[in-house]
Amino acid sequence: MVESCRGWMGSEKLGYDGLIEIVNRLMLKGRSNLETEQSAVISFLFIIYLKNNFIIYILVLFKMLVAPIGGGRLASMMVARVTAWSCQWLMGASSVNSIDLPDGSSCSSGVFVERCKYLEESKCIGICINTCKLPTQTFFKDYMGIPLYMEPKFSDYSCQFNFGVPQPPRSSDSALHEPCLEICPNANRRKELNKGLAVQCPKV
Repeated sequence: MVESCRGWMGSEKLGYDGLIEIVNRLMLKGRSNLETEQSAVISFLFIIYLKNNFIIYILVLFKMLVAPIGGGRLASMMVARVTAWSCQWLMGASSVNSIDLPDGSSCSSGVFVERCKYLEESKCIGICINTCKLPTQTFFKDYMGIPLYMEPKFSDYSCQFNFGVPQPPRSSDSALHEPCLEICPNANRRKELNKGLAVQCPKV
């Protein structure tokens, strides 16, 4: 998928350099955080279509036929395993784990990312939230019929995927109220302007 990004949105870079350049342009291009999030979802679907438009039909059938089985547990477990297996190029080492569902039961529909490569390379909470967390949650819910709540932990770059768990209201999602990362290219300048105080990322 990274190779597919070359030449798109003006990027001629390969690998992670090209990917990070593209998401930075999405952040700059968007007139609002919501527009950036929506652009990321559309971009993801466009890349899938370029690779194989048959996959789009698979998503439709999955949502119609598989997602409703067993209250969504089967679909959540399936997607967790596919995510852990197929997305390590993007996120780094990850594994399936057991999580608590809203009904009080547990299910092996979680994915734990030990240290997210995407966050580490982008160095930006805004990029994490607006081009990964929120678009990914939206993609699985709207296009696959699976609720997803992602919990990035910015102190150690880990992330917990909770398939089968609805995302909370944005006002109560702690990840959306975090200060900038110390390594963020613009964080130190913002701290200087705010007399050394850590401030929430303006792109969140």
